[in-house]
Amino acid sequence: VRGSIPFLWEQIVDLTYKPKFEIVRPEEAPQIAERHFLDLRKMYGSVLAVDLLNKHGGEGRLSDMFSNAMQPIVSEDLRYLHFDFTKICGHVHFERLSFLYDQIADFLVKNGYFLLNEESEKMEQLGVVRTNCIDCLDRTNITQSMIARKILELQLRRIGVFAAEETISSHPKLDRCFRILWANHGDDISIQYSGTAALKGDLVRSGQRRVQGILKDRYISFKRYYLNNFSDGTKQDAIDLLQGHYKVSVGGDITPPSQTGGLEAIASFPLALCLVLIGLLLTTMSLGQVGNDPRHLLFSVVWGSISVGIASFVRAKGRIFCNRPRLQLHDKPGY
Repeated sequence: VRGSIPFLWEQIVDLTYKPKFEIVRPEEAPQIAERHFLDLRKMYGSVLAVDLLNKHGGEGRLSDMFSNAMQPIVSEDLRYLHFDFTKICGHVHFERLSFLYDQIADFLVKNGYFLLNEESEKMEQLGVVRTNCIDCLDRTNITQSMIARKILELQLRRIGVFAAEETISSHPKLDRCFRILWANHGDDISIQYSGTAALKGDLVRSGQRRVQGILKDRYISFKRYYLNNFSDGTKQDAIDLLQGHYKVSVGGDITPPSQTGGLEAIASFPLALCLVLIGLLLTTMSLGQVGNDPRHLLFSVVWGSISVGIASFVRAKGRIFCNRPRLQLHDKPGY
């Protein structure tokens, strides 16, 4: 099971690469987490929550609150485990996930998997591993692929296909099929959520990190940045409209109202970018003419100052230049 951090938090786009995390109504976090895991236990039985966040900055604050919210409710059927994926595995050392497996192997064996064979022998799965990072995509994909691999090996040994020490890695064709299957699975979830394929897809597919894969990840990261800042607001409006959180009256105006007026109504990032580029161009041209007329030095300072001023304003007021949801949701909690 993959799921976000189970309390109210937000990350509002503001043109920065990693917007700040804000915890909403932090005093309610323990109650929200308790209700969430109560629902999971009713559906799945025992739950092991694996938190993959790092312990620095905004992620660290979220992870600490998650840990604190879990302490009063952990029990024999509910466990919490923090595993700093970034610190331990970095960008390429995913074999170190074996450290995580060593800590959860007893839970996986104890709670088992579904089995029904020709001899009418039946075994039911008694619990699940709930995995989270921030967006439940890249780190979560890699971690869950490791868990899925280990469980599949247990199943194949149980039905006699594998010997006691045999693994998927010892069968190149099966290993390749498993990697491709899981990589495609991760891509499909990532496309649905973020609009792009998952990161580190080459590593999941081939087990190796290549230059082509690194360059592809850079492109995916840039595309995610663009979509987050300049596209996802409209997408969120569409989701809210389809889910009924925003209702359009029959015969009414279907044009969604802007949530705020004033500067936000006219702010345009493309226009601001064009003005900055024009200012820089005029600055460069003026500097090139300083030898002929010293007055051009003053012009270059003026144009340069205008460019820097516009860029600084856009940076300081980044939120109003982003594509944010515009529908006013009056009946949805948390808005």
